Amino acid sequence: MYVELHARSAFSFLEGAALPEQLIELCAEHGMPAMALLDRDGVYGAPRFHLAAKKISERSPVRAHVGAEVTSTEVTSPEVTNGACRYPVLAASREGYQNLCRLITQMKLRAKKGEGAIALEEMAARSKGLVCLTGGDEGPLAHALTQGGEAAGIQSVEKLCRAFGRDNVYVELQRHLRREEEWRNLAAVRIARKLKLPLLATNGVCHALPQQRELLDVFTCIRHHRTLATAGRLLSRNSERHFKTHAEMSRLFADLPEAIANTEELSSRLQFTLSDLGYQFPIYPTPAGETQISFLRKRTEDGMLWRYGAVNERARLQIERELALIEKLELEGYFLIVW
Repeated sequence: MYVELHARSAFSFLEGAALPEQLIELCAEHGMPAMALLDRDGVYGAPRFHLAAKKISERSPVRAHVGAEVTSTEVTSPEVTNGACRYPVLAASREGYQNLCRLITQMKLRAKKGEGAIALEEMAARSKGLVCLTGGDEGPLAHALTQGGEAAGIQSVEKLCRAFGRDNVYVELQRHLRREEEWRNLAAVRIARKLKLPLLATNGVCHALPQQRELLDVFTCIRHHRTLATAGRLLSRNSERHFKTHAEMSRLFADLPEAIANTEELSSRLQFTLSDLGYQFPIYPTPAGETQISFLRKRTEDGMLWRYGAVNERARLQIERELALIEKLELEGYFLIVW
């Protein structure tokens, strides 16, 4: 089964022409098991994306994968900057999500809003648990091919392999009926074959339905302070960046069936969801022989005796119910710290 990898935002996902809930609904409607959401330099839409998938999974299981397109400026020398490109990365584990968030935080703290960037070397230092794709129009491979042709493209992908590990790099293909995109795809296939890397068919969704392209254009104009008449090439070339079904994507990549099959393989590797954040409160230091819950029970009993006296069955039953819930949710450390 084809996995819709992935929905991209033109800027912040929630400013785009499709809401996370709408994309998850389409996934479930067409029997697709998963989708990945990659916001630009953030995980803005991830909570809504996750909650929508969790809600709809009661009738049709859909996994919501988390990632981001991280802006990076590749510098070949102190005098020459090759320009910004965006590295699509996906969180395969909780550690990967933590690393992604730290990279984004590092970027945001040292630059004005919308101007931050992370060097590839910095991403390499926090690459554990992350899977990197070669990207679409603004990805590192497209950037390298434009700057230096196929030789530069090979070097760019080899850098990704060194940064993330060969097993964590996928050569990404997108087809939106554009000549320059297909030229890039042909080069990408040759590079993948040469370096023995997997191909991955993605869709780069920016709007859920074809007719929403016009709304996306309006948001693009607002972002760039232009009118529709003066926006020019800032606007989408066509309406192909909409959600596509398994059958549509299979037809689109009929010549490269492995690129479709690899979406399911990659999805199986992306074990992290926002349900796995797993925050734990610091452990409260308790006397020898005491657990946190036993210590909390004694402190609560002292408080009950002081407030209600020794005989108050109603208070005792209420306290037992609340302590049982606290223990179930593993919140005893929180209550002891507050105490």
